[in-house]
Amino acid sequence: MSTTDLPASHAELMDGVYRWQRHIYDLTRKYYLLGRDQLIAGLDVPAGGTVLELGCGTGRNIILAARRYPGARLFGLDISAEMLETATAALAREGLSGRVTLARGDATNFDAKALFGVESFDRVFVSYSLSMIPGWEKTVSAALAALSPGGSLHVVDFGQQEALPSWFRKLLRGWLKKFHVEPREVLRDVLESESARVGASLRFRTLYRGYSWLAVIKIAI
Repeated sequence: MSTTDLPASHAELMDGVYRWQRHIYDLTRKYYLLGRDQLIAGLDVPAGGTVLELGCGTGRNIILAARRYPGARLFGLDISAEMLETATAALAREGLSGRVTLARGDATNFDAKALFGVESFDRVFVSYSLSMIPGWEKTVSAALAALSPGGSLHVVDFGQQEALPSWFRKLLRGWLKKFHVEPREVLRDVLESESARVGASLRFRTLYRGYSWLAVIKIAI
């Protein structure tokens, strides 16, 4: 999918939301985007492996992954040109521009070969992006289609706050709505269905009393 084919309404919305927010995004989000570091630690990238982040945002996660897996080649996709500008600058500051390739695209429908020159990836991860993507179920399907045999998809996102007080859940949902974020109630169901469809295994964990959900889908070799 070329830049001109991107869904204009969502791309423009994300650019509008993050035009100014991107400058303070990492400073503020570290307090409530919980479970991201557990996801990165669990990637277990093979030597010389390839890693794709869908919804790479400011580049925070992909930088941490690059540090943790120095032999890996990393790729990031985001629909927001504003976020990619911030991510590009962050990678340059860290001296990682040569190891990480970024592209603008739609996570629900992307051509990895056209964007990155790579047919498939050993690891794909999505961190707190499914709750912002219209038609997010397609992102799960697209991510699985982009995996190499034996590869895995790693997802962390807002849960349903199952074991937390109802007042907390209400406040959190109200706050998230301001940023067009909607926790996906059927996330586990979709991941289970997609795992069964491709004959993959699913590991699903709840973190912090249901505040976050962390999942790994592993493709058979």
